[in-house]
Amino acid sequence: MTNRYITYFVSLVFTIVIAGTSCKHKKKMQNSPAVVTEASKEDTTNYKCRLDYKSAKTLSKHVKENEFDFIWINAKANVNTLIDEKEESFDIRVKMRKDSAMLISIQYLLGVDVARVLITRDSVKFVDYIHKTYFKGDFNYINDLLNADLDYDLLQAVLFGNSAEFQDDDAKLKPVADRQNCHYLLSTERKRRLRRIQNGTTDLKEALQTLTLNPDNYKIIRNEFVDPATNRRFIANYSNFTKKDSVFAPYHVDIDILAQKKAVVKIDYVRIEKNTAQKLSINIPSKYDAIQIPKK
Repeated sequence: MTNRYITYFVSLVFTIVIAGTSCKHKKKMQNSPAVVTEASKEDTTNYKCRLDYKSAKTLSKHVKENEFDFIWINAKANVNTLIDEKEESFDIRVKMRKDSAMLISIQYLLGVDVARVLITRDSVKFVDYIHKTYFKGDFNYINDLLNADLDYDLLQAVLFGNSAEFQDDDAKLKPVADRQNCHYLLSTERKRRLRRIQNGTTDLKEALQTLTLNPDNYKIIRNEFVDPATNRRFIANYSNFTKKDSVFAPYHVDIDILAQKKAVVKIDYVRIEKNTAQKLSINIPSKYDAIQIPKK
């Protein structure tokens, strides 16, 4: 990774998943909230609020009914990252067609694009307009490079406070009525990781997703992914739920990646518009040089 725009690309895309990339944590950043442990997967007994027990199926149904639904997205956000002991701030534009493709533009002064990332279900393309370089790859290459379990669905879900695809059967779902904090918790296995286990390609333990839900509207206020095999933990906290232009969504996202090395990403949305068709394309001039990222 030869320049800072590649680092921004990694911080924005790769560390918004269970990646554990080459990132270090600055001491002055706030600590992450306490994580959900195995011991917490029971109803709490210190009753501080009136919270009725709900089955896993009921919570799963409410989650899906109340997720941020869209066909198209056009959003603008301010981003702060802590990568390699360096704090960086920049703006992004996110254009997305649900379950299909997303275009992320990294911008600086006067809204000028300095880099773009085009992500589809099976490809990743990146162009750095400042240094006239580009990268083309797929998720298999990225996952091998980072020892990650990245996919389009996970990235799409994390950016806008939805759940990633999970196992929706009684044997896999674990409900909790957390009366001490007045939240519901729903733990489950991620389908993609489970498929890899079932196919015999790896002998990993369960990779869990734990959702913390607001009991008033069942919006996800915390989304945590745990990979016991690699001791990686990814946490996204959502706040500032605001209704603007008929869009009710979390306008602030705090992301922490806890692994051998750590990273922090903070996203503050300025605007989120939905269901207006967007142009999703990336121009790579013929004279630009390809970036070769060696696998470690």
